[in-house]
Amino acid sequence: MKKFSITGFLVGIMLGVSAALNVAAWISTGFSDLYTKKIFMVIMEKYGRLTSRAPFSVGEIMLIVCFLLVLALLAYLVLWLISGIRSAFGKRDSSFSKVFGKIMAVFLSFVVLLMTLNCFILYHCSQVAVAENHRDDYTVEELAALRDFLVTKCNKMAEEMPRDKKGNVVYEGDMKEMAKASMKNLEGSYDRLGGFYVTPKELTFSGFMSQQYMQGYYFPFSMEANINKEMYIMNKPFTMCHELSHTHGYIYEDEANFLGFLGCVKSEDEIFNYSGYLGVLAYVNNDFYKSVSEEEYKSHVAISKRVRYDSQFLTDEAWEEVEKRAILDTETVKKAADTFIDTNLKANGISSGKASYSHVVGLLLDYYSENPYN
Repeated sequence: MKKFSITGFLVGIMLGVSAALNVAAWISTGFSDLYTKKIFMVIMEKYGRLTSRAPFSVGEIMLIVCFLLVLALLAYLVLWLISGIRSAFGKRDSSFSKVFGKIMAVFLSFVVLLMTLNCFILYHCSQVAVAENHRDDYTVEELAALRDFLVTKCNKMAEEMPRDKKGNVVYEGDMKEMAKASMKNLEGSYDRLGGFYVTPKELTFSGFMSQQYMQGYYFPFSMEANINKEMYIMNKPFTMCHELSHTHGYIYEDEANFLGFLGCVKSEDEIFNYSGYLGVLAYVNNDFYKSVSEEEYKSHVAISKRVRYDSQFLTDEAWEEVEKRAILDTETVKKAADTFIDTNLKANGISSGKASYSHVVGLLLDYYSENPYN
């Protein structure tokens, strides 16, 4: 009789459950919606409360530990293979390979299960309803009206922001708590946005994150909302709200952009308001620029120098520090990150991949079709 294997049993259970849940999610939007509302939100509240107690990003530490563990195991395996030359003259001891295989099988199966529970299923939920009457046939004139509204709003608010001697916006409140409060204010329109919120955290290795041109990350394995501490301050409120929407089950990037925008512009904090408009301005402006001639574009309200400054990802000084500490070339890191993100999104049913971030323009047009510009 074959000996019972605990490892095989665990791997089989985790992969079996993961497969069943993924199949159910792909074939049933109703299942995904129910899971997200009734199970995911409970997991987030219990697990999120635990990870939020740590003053650092638990997910970042987990990634580092896993990376070092894999390196150590691979290094040990190489050494074992080198020393195994003697096996050419005798029987090789396979005890290490068996242990190594079991560890990796359990580890990878657990990662698949965790990603399924905290990420993959969410990609198959119903999309956010922004307006009662969704449209796909907005005109260039309607896009121009949205673009000009955002530019005018940003130009005005840029002049009202508190700044230091260098012209940088300064914030004296508790931005993390304000982000949580701002998102919770949307509960009346989107019920999943109520309840407990994790505390947004800045990543220690934000320099590497900057090389990827990433402003924030949702870590499914720690259920944390993480942001890039190196980026210019006006990116932070919008990014925090964007990542917090992910922690409440809104995994689509365009929806997270829209909810991040809405959380900011409806906030009681003026810097959050400005950050919200800035956060979507580039998407709308770029779409409008591609839709009209150069002459037509220049005939519309211009984006002020101050708004362009506040729209920067990193300041020149911050970029210098990032490049100074960089181990890998920024262009190489960015290409690798873009490929990974694009592949991950497409694997989860988002056919447009990384371009899905810009789909927020359609959501904004829907929203303002039923809500007057003000």
